[in-house]
Amino acid sequence: MAERSARQHSAAARQIASLLLAYPDESLSARLDLLHKAVAALPARLKGPLTTTLDYVRATPLGDQQQSYVTTFDLRKKCCLYLSWWVHGDTRNRGHALVEFKAAFREAGVLPPSNELPDHLAVVLEFTATIDPAGGERLLTEHRPGLELLRQALHKAESPYAGVLDTVCATLPGPADDAFAAARRIAATGPPTEMVGLEPYRMVER
Repeated sequence: MAERSARQHSAAARQIASLLLAYPDESLSARLDLLHKAVAALPARLKGPLTTTLDYVRATPLGDQQQSYVTTFDLRKKCCLYLSWWVHGDTRNRGHALVEFKAAFREAGVLPPSNELPDHLAVVLEFTATIDPAGGERLLTEHRPGLELLRQALHKAESPYAGVLDTVCATLPGPADDAFAAARRIAATGPPTEMVGLEPYRMVER
């Protein structure tokens, strides 16, 4: 019973985190009361960090939220939301990694959304919470070092989104030392210079 409750709490926390890590729009503002109610039902280790971010969203005009989101996640490489970047940078190997993400979605009977890459953290969290908990958690765990570095970078930047990563990481085991060291090297030096074209996908029922 306790294990089932823990799984349910993790799923709820991941779905809320997915909404908070997507580009903010009016639909997020419309859901705030519902999100606060859902967060209130979580255990303290998951609830507190998410509440901080929700309070920021409620108190901040939408335009300011959008500007902060772009500044944080689009203009700072160390706050990258694309999980495969933390392993491969923008190289051909990242393209192969995206194929693996796409395969995981297909195996679960869906395709990623057309307006975002399949390794975007918000997409993977939604997939994990609502489609394939085991498959999604495997993807998150494989990229756990990058999540930890992202969490640390958001705290260093004093970002209101740091609490979301606190909660996401709290639903996962800690990163392996060797993988963490590799992710830290990419975070310190930046991605390799080889660039490739990356096509977005659409998450739909098959």
